[in-house]
Amino acid sequence: MRKEQHSMKNRLRLLIVGDKTRFIHLKQFTIELEKIGIESKLIYDIEFIDKFFQMNIKKKIEKDKNFKKILKEFDPNAVLLDRISKIGKKVIEQNIPLLILLRGNYWEESSWAKKTIYKSRIKRLAATKNEELFDLCLRKSSIILPISKYLENEVKKRYPEKNIELFPADGRDPSEWNRIPGMNLKHPCVGLLQGMNVWGKTRELLTLTKVMKELPDVTFYFAGDGFYKDKIIPKLKNFRNFVWLGSLEYPVEVKKFLSEIDVYLLLSGMEGLGQTIIEALLMEKPVIATNIGGIPELIEDGKTGFLIEIGDHEDLIKKINRECDQPVTASNMGSKGKEIMQEHFAWDSIAKKFMLILNQNL
Repeated sequence: MRKEQHSMKNRLRLLIVGDKTRFIHLKQFTIELEKIGIESKLIYDIEFIDKFFQMNIKKKIEKDKNFKKILKEFDPNAVLLDRISKIGKKVIEQNIPLLILLRGNYWEESSWAKKTIYKSRIKRLAATKNEELFDLCLRKSSIILPISKYLENEVKKRYPEKNIELFPADGRDPSEWNRIPGMNLKHPCVGLLQGMNVWGKTRELLTLTKVMKELPDVTFYFAGDGFYKDKIIPKLKNFRNFVWLGSLEYPVEVKKFLSEIDVYLLLSGMEGLGQTIIEALLMEKPVIATNIGGIPELIEDGKTGFLIEIGDHEDLIKKINRECDQPVTASNMGSKGKEIMQEHFAWDSIAKKFMLILNQNL
């Protein structure tokens, strides 16, 4: 019994802090970590931090006290931030190794926010505070974990002295991504699934206005919501072959959607990696996506999908026609893509890669 207690006490303990919208994935990550000997605990960051300019001092003190209690009881060897928040500053103050999972190009996103939504004095001040926090967490972190080579290069340009390890962390359980019925769509059809919260990403969707005009017999189904929907959806709704589905419940409704579409399309102005591409390929769908950010790391052009340049509606039309006119070739692309996603993005492989990074760096 004592030997077992000693073994448990000496296991590596990892506290994972993230956004609740990603808990479904982070939970699978913790399960695989446990299998290889890493004890992990998952918490929601907002429950332990106050917003900038928080005036409720009592609530602020209470949240800080609760976080310190977790640190004391769980006693982590390291803390992994799935997104940067004020939790990072608290971890730094406690001298606990901090690991930053970098999912997107924060610098570009922040620049777009200042150009578009952060126009008031208060919001600009909040943006500046966020930038300072982001910089602090990266400078003081033990390891920065960009999820793509594209983001790895972006970090190296700004923090060349830091310990940076490529870590494609957008894992999935391949056995759970199987086709399921339940959504009746008009064929041939193209499906899009993406948010509309960053204008630098979202504006590329307007390319569809030129595409749908030339492809009246192809129906375009768009699932997604976000801050900029009023700048996008009304313009796309002018076309009879466009259908907006709003937000889909994840993951069941998303699986039904991906099961039914003929071609998956991701039109984005910037992308850290492209997790919807991973899911579409696991469902064996041919993919067409913008040649931007980390997307080319997922798609081998002409073999597992097609890459198009930003704004090139003529090439996009050609690629959609090709996918719809050559279903056997499109199916082979989807099958090949699934094989690659199974190999590189299964959670057990990601957990082993993470263990290797920890062994080499901590």
